[in-house]
Amino acid sequence: MRRTLFLLAGGLFFTVGFVGMFVPLLPTVVFWIIAAWCFGQSSPRFEAWLLRHPTVGPHILAWRQRGAISRRGKLAATAGLAASSAIGLLALRPPWSLAPLAACLIVGLFIWTRPD
Repeated sequence: MRRTLFLLAGGLFFTVGFVGMFVPLLPTVVFWIIAAWCFGQSSPRFEAWLLRHPTVGPHILAWRQRGAISRRGKLAATAGLAASSAIGLLALRPPWSLAPLAACLIVGLFIWTRPD
């Protein structure tokens, strides 16, 4: 039962990451990192496939080994966070308009304190 739940969760996170390839501001690699962990609990074959993937495999391995985020990934995440914050400032009323900005600052700080 546990293995099946992790396999389903891995499939869900992989699918969300795949959708993120086509939807602006929806990340891909972060969901595939979670999917790889879920597959590690349920399907070594799927985990190995993700880790060998030429595009996202190196990012997943860098995260696992060093907690690292590439410079390009940091810049893309920061751009997405900034866009979300700008939309929140324009579309929401105070004090709710400050919530996306606060999230951007907290998440951005975390991202930029990770090694490259």
